[in-house]
Formats: sequence, C-alpha cells, structure tokens
Amino acid sequence: MWVGSSGAATALPAAAASAFAAPMAASAPVTMDPGLVNVRLTVNDVVRDAQVDVRTSLLDYLRENLQLTGTKKGCDHGQCGACTVHVNGRRVNSCLSFVAMHDGDTVTTIEGLGTPDRMHPMQAAFVAHDGLQCGYCTAGQIMSATALLKEPCGRSDADIKEAMSGNICRCGAYSNIVAAIRQVRDAT
Repeated sequence: MWVGSSGAATALPAAAASAFAAPMAASAPVTMDPGLVNVRLTVNDVVRDAQVDVRTSLLDYLRENLQLTGTKKGCDHGQCGACTVHVNGRRVNSCLSFVAMHDGDTVTTIEGLGTPDRMHPMQAAFVAHDGLQCGYCTAGQIMSATALLKEPCGRSDADIKEAMSGNICRCGAYSNIVAAIRQVRDAT
C-alpha cells in the first residue's frame, strides 16, 4: 500500500510497484567496510583477488599481503626508486601508487623477472658487472633498467644515466650499473 499526499492508502500501480521492488531485491545488505575495496591484479603471472584498505600502497600490498619482499621500501616518497615495479609493462614507483588504482592491472616485481637459477639477462649483467653492491636498491634498479630497454632512450651512457636518474644507489655503483645496462641493451 502506498499513502498518498491526502493520507489515503491506495495500491501502487503494478509498474510502479515493480520499479520499487526491483532495486530492493537487487540490493543486498552491505557488509563490506566502506574503507575496504576489492581488487584483482595479476602479479607475476598469478591472478590475485584481495579486499584491501583504500589507503594501501601498491608497495605495501606486494610486501605485506603477498610477501613479495624483493621490492624495497626506501624513501617512501618516490625519490629513491627502490620500490620500482612494472605495471602493464611500465615502471612505477609502487610507494606512490594505491593498490586500488590498479584493479585489473598486471604487475611484475623482481621475483617475476627471473629466479636465481634462471636470471633475466639484466639480473645476470648486474651480477657480472658488480652493479648490486649492498643490494638494497638493486631490485628497483633492475626493474627500471629492464623497462628502459622498451622506452625511447638514446644510445649514449649519458642517456642511460638520465633515464635511470630516478633510482639512487648509496653505494655509488653507477658506472657498474650503466655497464650492465649497456651490455644487455647492446645484446638486444
């Protein structure tokens, strides 16, 4: 029954009744915390579904939810590049990106690039040229270096240095890193 403006109860026309009934039937009680969001990502070729806090960075999701700790938390301000991963093939500072922004995206971390037994050529070149030193920035450096190979980058060492300027190495292994990148780039 519907109570009109006069206060009299009348039956709703069938079309109106179904219009009201349909949305009510379709809406289920909301049980999800409004601060949570469902995301689906493909991480290192594995589809991952999760319900995460909307404030969760991609970096924290990878490290804390998926235990992929190869990606490092450095400055947490996008200035050091230690957290670099690939999203849909492009390098991204994962500390500056919310995981909720990447629903449906494909993410590759250093763990997805190669393994100790089957290293990616860039990983092998970093080892061969001692481009890893203490190792803290190495994952981010390698992820940036592999992305660089697909970007429009000049052929000179200065071009490589400019393209890698978002990745900082406190050990100062820059000449070794450039040599590793040059080796892989020249081989392709």
